[in-house]
Amino acid sequence: MRILIVEDEPELRELLRKQFAAAGFTVDVAADGSEGLYGALELPLDLAIIDLGLPGISGLELIRKLR
Repeated sequence: MRILIVEDEPELRELLRKQFAAAGFTVDVAADGSEGLYGALELPLDLAIIDLGLPGISGLELIRKLR
């Protein structure tokens, strides 16, 4: 299962990445909405965890674009 984590806070992003990877998931990360949009469109994903208060494209806007 492949997960995309879109989080602008580096420590939280890394903590989530490590925890999901340790649980056996394939994890990709993005630091802002634009990077998250690119990753979501380019990678086959099963789940995306998206911070709502992202720089660039907000988390809500990112979700709208992906729907």
